[in-house]
Amino acid sequence: MKIRICLIKYINNSSNKENNIISLPQVRTKKYPTYQNHTNTENQYFKNKKNGKKINVKAYCPVDYAFQRIGGKYKGRILWSLKDDILRYGELKKAIEGITPKMLTQTLKELEADGLIFRKVYLEVPPRVEYSLSETGIELIPFINQMSAWAEKQMALIQI
Repeated sequence: MKIRICLIKYINNSSNKENNIISLPQVRTKKYPTYQNHTNTENQYFKNKKNGKKINVKAYCPVDYAFQRIGGKYKGRILWSLKDDILRYGELKKAIEGITPKMLTQTLKELEADGLIFRKVYLEVPPRVEYSLSETGIELIPFINQMSAWAEKQMALIQI
């Protein structure tokens, strides 16, 4: 624990106030504890190899890092939908029930920035965009499958 000394100035209504002079009895010190952050703040960002965008990797443990990448309401569902096929935007929108176009676009951008999916744009009219899993995204599928098996067992226990 480091101790930071803060100076608190108490200026009374004396003649020194006009000259901006503070005499010694007018200054008091207080000690406030400051705690060092246990993460390395210098390396909290890294650049994605594909597009050079900065990705926030400030995580407190590997589990936290993993859930920052695949956590949320729609990321796991998008990854699960892309496990078998290459899908276009409209197909993803139909496959993921209840997602708004704004949330789908935002989630796809986050997954692409994290390097979990690829986005392929065809230069034609009308524009066509296809999404597929990257190698990193493919590595996640067995874990999502295990979570699915666990959830099925839990849902059977509580009879959902």
